[in-house]
Amino acid sequence: MTDIILTEIKNGVGIITLNSPRTLNAISKDMADALLLKLIEWKNDKRVRCLFFQGNLKAFCAGGDVKNLYVAIKNNPTQNITKDALEFFILEYTLDFTIHTYSKPIIAWGDGIVMGGGLGIFVGASHRIVTQRSQLAMPEISIGLYPDVGGTWFLNRMPNNWGIYFGLTGARMTGGDAQFLGLADYVINSDLKESFINKLLIQDWDLSSEQNKKKIDTLLSEIASNEAFSPAKERIDFSNTLININSVLEFKTILEREAIEDEWIQAGLLSFQAGSPTSAMVIYEQLKRGKSLNLKEVFYSELNLSVHFSLSPDFPEGVRALLIDKDQRPNWQPSTLESVDQMRIDSYFIPIWDNLVHPLNTFEAMGDKIVN
Repeated sequence: MTDIILTEIKNGVGIITLNSPRTLNAISKDMADALLLKLIEWKNDKRVRCLFFQGNLKAFCAGGDVKNLYVAIKNNPTQNITKDALEFFILEYTLDFTIHTYSKPIIAWGDGIVMGGGLGIFVGASHRIVTQRSQLAMPEISIGLYPDVGGTWFLNRMPNNWGIYFGLTGARMTGGDAQFLGLADYVINSDLKESFINKLLIQDWDLSSEQNKKKIDTLLSEIASNEAFSPAKERIDFSNTLININSVLEFKTILEREAIEDEWIQAGLLSFQAGSPTSAMVIYEQLKRGKSLNLKEVFYSELNLSVHFSLSPDFPEGVRALLIDKDQRPNWQPSTLESVDQMRIDSYFIPIWDNLVHPLNTFEAMGDKIVN
């Protein structure tokens, strides 16, 4: 069996390669477990001064392995989430939180596809690199889910309410978009990857992580692109209209109006229209309720949401339609935004655990700080 991640240590640099090219390096339970164990091992390993994350071949990471979640859910006759599904979410969110709060610099080379769970890994790194080939998205609405893996955190921190747009449409971002929206730090040509790694390998690393972060910043600044294509940046007027929206239906009206003369927004409208109405309504509520949460609280709330979504009809139906049967015809329940009442929306936010017994209360031991 091929190793699901590849790791090596070279002159202070711990290199981690996501190694499941057949699935575009989608995060499975085994991969999340392997990544988390390696991060814990290297945290106190003095041979490792910084970490470099990359994906094998043409993707950084295409998301979570929802096909296996689908199988677990469909094979479960009860009204409770399966052990495998719950363990996957716990592992994935613990991994994401650990990356966000890691004491050593983490460089994430986000070349190619960076979506869903892949974005959860990428965003938490201290040095986030995109290229001219990067395509980033949180497309969960298309499978009847919601933008998890910290999406409550990073979508809410986008300027001008762009998080509402990308969360509700699942639209793809360029590398330039990601930098403009605060998801990436540097745009660098993909051809410069090997030369950058070689420069990392000849660094005289410091004992201080803060000093090492500055050294990495200097190296990246020397090769970063000053101009990167960003459709979002070119549409400031449109994003300004998102600031004061008060409902998903209002968002829909604005999107329909703006899409008439803008092909890029039209693509967002089409993906929004094809997505789960329940997901749309819950995503809007998720972002509204999550504005004031710190990072730990975000993951607590998202695990709660993930359990509720796993027990709803739209998630397995969305995975079936897009990834299993691939008929692209999900039967959403209910089928329209107007049919999703407030009681249904509120049901997704009913707490499942008290914080004292929450499955993620081991976060304190995993991270080095709580991010506010």
